Amino acid sequence: MNFFANYLVQRSTKYLWNNLSSPPFEVNVGVSQGSVLSPILSTLYLSPLIYIMENRIKNLNLPISILSFVDNSLFIVQNKSLNISNSNLFCSYNILFKLLNSFGLIIEHSKTEIFHFNRSHGPFISPPLDLSPLEGPILKPKESWRYLSFIFDRKLSFHKHIDYYANKALSMVKCMKLLGNSSRGINPIQKRLLYRCCALPIALYGFQLWFYNKAPLLYHMKILNKMQRRAAIWILGAFKTSPTEGTEAIAGLTPIKFHLQKIAKRSLIRPFKLPENHIIKNLLVNDPPSTKTTNSHNIGFLTNHQRSLTKGFIVDSNTKSYRIFLSFSSLDPEFSPGS
Repeated sequence: MNFFANYLVQRSTKYLWNNLSSPPFEVNVGVSQGSVLSPILSTLYLSPLIYIMENRIKNLNLPISILSFVDNSLFIVQNKSLNISNSNLFCSYNILFKLLNSFGLIIEHSKTEIFHFNRSHGPFISPPLDLSPLEGPILKPKESWRYLSFIFDRKLSFHKHIDYYANKALSMVKCMKLLGNSSRGINPIQKRLLYRCCALPIALYGFQLWFYNKAPLLYHMKILNKMQRRAAIWILGAFKTSPTEGTEAIAGLTPIKFHLQKIAKRSLIRPFKLPENHIIKNLLVNDPPSTKTTNSHNIGFLTNHQRSLTKGFIVDSNTKSYRIFLSFSSLDPEFSPGS
């Protein structure tokens, strides 16, 4: 305790701008930016808050799930009525607002957002969420929502996510033209290496969200193929009218679809290397627990019919695990001596 007391009080900081330096200012709140202890202290401080929050929501029987990544937290509610969903979100927000005040923390209302997912094909009008009684704004749902650099739309088609990162990778390819052309600069082998290492990972960021079994990929492949075609033409210095398959083959680039299949198969094994208490590892639990709670979303709760209808990376990873980690009964008669 003496160490943390000495670490958190009687500190000062300076602000630097080019050759200018400010006088020292006292800092008695928070920890230094970039400190190795920052995530540890943040977790120690916020863990009891989230625990109390979950218990209060459970006592009120609110169908709310909480996800938190450092200081980015989510309230997730599922309901066929948007008004009921907004009511549950308001109650949860009210609990969090009062709880943070008791902890000496505040909510940045300007960064608070609301987003509704909906599968209807007709016009969708989502009601706003009025937080003015809690000194907050009136939240109006947007057409898209960005969380941890993933861009979501209402129908989870991820078209805007693909557009954003494909354009970002394409902009990088255009900037790479300054490094060389068909007559001078870096050679084609170096261009290919640069594209594979720098541009392609950007374009495929978060591909597990939209590349899974039975997912509609027509739009995604169209955008990504266009991006890779531009890169192949730059690598070879070829004409714009050159055929896509030929330029990719000569440039040594795997077609986007096959490249995605390769990295997707590798990523399916990744969840089984995670710690036992990881949230993704918990979702992959195949056996339903003895007591069902409102926050239980693991695969074990799904019936066979629901599993056939459910799509996504988690389901594919669970299916893949049966081929990798074979399970058998050691007491089966087939394994008895002499059989």
